[in-house]
Amino acid sequence: MSPVIWIVLGVIALLAIALIVSYNRFVSQKNLIRDSWANIDTELRRRYDLIPNLVETVKGYASHEREVFEEVTRARSVAAGATGTPAQQAAAEGPLVAALGKLFAVAEAYPDLKANQNFLALQAELSNTEDRLQTSRRFYNANVRDYNRRVQSFPSGVIARSFGFKEAEFFEVDEALRQAGAPQVSFGGGRAVSFGGASSAPDGGGGSSAPPAPPPPPGPPATP
Repeated sequence: MSPVIWIVLGVIALLAIALIVSYNRFVSQKNLIRDSWANIDTELRRRYDLIPNLVETVKGYASHEREVFEEVTRARSVAAGATGTPAQQAAAEGPLVAALGKLFAVAEAYPDLKANQNFLALQAELSNTEDRLQTSRRFYNANVRDYNRRVQSFPSGVIARSFGFKEAEFFEVDEALRQAGAPQVSFGGGRAVSFGGASSAPDGGGGSSAPPAPPPPPGPPATP
């Protein structure tokens, strides 16, 4: 067998190995995206489970805020029932984020509610859930970004199209809500609850700074 044939066979073997390695990497990335989405889904379900108890607790102090309670309950039902793509799930989360903001705005007006131990425990658990949700969201989107880059690049894109690997969807809550960083409600100097992008922090965690102290009153005029 001539050296040229050996060279050709060697090139074919290298191409076959590269194809197999690239294909296996696509499979691994798809599995990683699926697993990281499962983490998001877990945190979303935990949030959905917390909301009914939170609504009932606030209702005990502000029963006349029926419209807010109905909006939260309705938005929770829609978000919990969403079973579509990550983009569709994110679209359902937007109204829920806004409704939760209104609920905490109502709670802010009732000092006795803010001191209620059950409410404080629910608020703390929701805050922790939001922290984990944002961490899971960033991890998922980073995996999607890396995967989509390979789908769009050459020569990996040729392999992606040949084997049916398509771009994955990001999970992003409504951009206007995330840019506003709202709602962010602080209770008595404790933890703050934020939805849609900013992580929870005791104070100064992305919220507005405290207003400056007023200047001291002017002293008596100096005697000549």
